[in-house]
Amino acid sequence: MSTRDWSIQEIARLAGTTSRTLRHYDDIGLLAPTRIAHNGYRHYDQAALVRLQRILLLRELGLGLPQIGQVLSGRSAEPGDAASALVTHLAYLREEQNRLARQIASVESTINALEAGESLMAENMFDGFDHTQYKEEVEQRWGKQAYADSDRWWRGMTDAERAEWQQLVSDLGRDWIAAAESGAAPESEEAQALAKRHVEWLSGVPGTPGASKEYILGLGEMYVADPRFGANYATADGGTRGAEFVRDALRIYAEANL
Repeated sequence: MSTRDWSIQEIARLAGTTSRTLRHYDDIGLLAPTRIAHNGYRHYDQAALVRLQRILLLRELGLGLPQIGQVLSGRSAEPGDAASALVTHLAYLREEQNRLARQIASVESTINALEAGESLMAENMFDGFDHTQYKEEVEQRWGKQAYADSDRWWRGMTDAERAEWQQLVSDLGRDWIAAAESGAAPESEEAQALAKRHVEWLSGVPGTPGASKEYILGLGEMYVADPRFGANYATADGGTRGAEFVRDALRIYAEANL
């Protein structure tokens, strides 16, 4: 195994994170540096890089930092154990890759049909768009009835209604990102109009708490904490800035209107 190590700045750049985040991981016992140089800089060896990769993968799966710590502490630090854990993550990533490939193919097919003036094949338009993927999570957060209501609502839609709803979601996400990248303040008229649209959108989904203040505040925090949802509001410079902008705008709106 290589004896080389990397500085905290190098690792932050390579992993697309920040030195502050890596120091936080050290503070909570999640990822300790391999050594600390005479200048006080943290350095990480190959084993630490493997551990960081696992941390980032588990975050992509939606686990919080305490849960990630429990997962990592449940195995020894032997290379074979790390490889075994990564095999599980790789299987998940390949499943996601397959789902995304199906989505891309279905959207490309729709575009080609529209440009050629052909009839749309409705049965192929939503391949890869699995609305049931968060079933267990929804039931845990808001109860089985909440999921049953939203599932019944989704299945009762026509293909055109589903397409219209997905376009609404896409437009909302695009407008949030544009506002964040423009430097708009969360309390600005533009941001608050988006927050109003966001709440109205959520209120239209059966099974959710809709316009509940607590729900909106909690959802905003989840956008920042959970990379699966935060990715919907990611600005060009990456990180959580876009999700933080949405959270702050929703908080201001909820405090004033709900």
